[in-house]
Amino acid sequence: MTATLDAAGRLGAGEGGTARFFRTPIRPGRIVMWTLLFLGGITMVMPIVFMLSTSLKYPHEVFDLSLIPQEPTLENYIYVLEDGRFFRWFINSLLIATATTLSCVFFDSLVGYVLCKFKFRGRYIIFIAILSTLMIPTEMLVIPWYLMAQSFGWLDTYWGIMFPGMMTAFGTFLMKQFFETVPDDFLEAARIDGMNEFQIWWSIAMPLVTPALSALAIFIFLGNWTAFIWPLIVTTDSNLYTLPVGLTTFSVEQQIDWELIMTGASLATIPTLLVFLFFQRYIIRGVVLAGLKG
Repeated sequence: MTATLDAAGRLGAGEGGTARFFRTPIRPGRIVMWTLLFLGGITMVMPIVFMLSTSLKYPHEVFDLSLIPQEPTLENYIYVLEDGRFFRWFINSLLIATATTLSCVFFDSLVGYVLCKFKFRGRYIIFIAILSTLMIPTEMLVIPWYLMAQSFGWLDTYWGIMFPGMMTAFGTFLMKQFFETVPDDFLEAARIDGMNEFQIWWSIAMPLVTPALSALAIFIFLGNWTAFIWPLIVTTDSNLYTLPVGLTTFSVEQQIDWELIMTGASLATIPTLLVFLFFQRYIIRGVVLAGLKG
């Protein structure tokens, strides 16, 4: 294979050649873009690297900012895993996150379907009222939630932790936007075939909005898995602690066991990473399509 220079001095392919080097110029804008993306990626990854590094250190090395421990050890992981409380907190978080996710997927999709496909007076007012709750900070709702839980005897119960998140305004909005794309002809054909409204929703409409259901389930699960403020307020029994709340018990007034906190946080991060790695395409697809349909 030979390469020749044309009249303009550009590198070209010789007879039978396939040289394509230098055909695409390297633009300064592209260099800047990739540099910023690289720096942004490093910035996002460094806290995780530092967390893993600290979890492998002895207590006297915790405040050493080097990323490579001088004496790496797995004793912190052995201690945390042998502590029966950690598995209890893990199961609590898994139970609460799963139950809340199933509830949100069911109720958010059902309400979104009704607001989208049923014509009745006041439905727009109801929809706006639901969306308006998104403007209320969670911190302002903690006191009403606590008074409600206290009145009904829900303190120190699983239900007391879960009830504020059993249905979400964001999920209702997301599902309504997706149900807008479901053709009414499909629903009318199902009614002619004798299906009731619940069967139409479950068998016809729901399979057509699978990306939205997947994205909603992932968001809700991750949000409840990492929830801290409300579980901390509503529970005093350590057997009901979730992982984020339970990890705070490794810090006391006299001493904070950072190596144990980082070890527990590393173990708690594994489920969220697995969820994101396996279902990231649903997250991206669901959010992009929701934006396009909005």
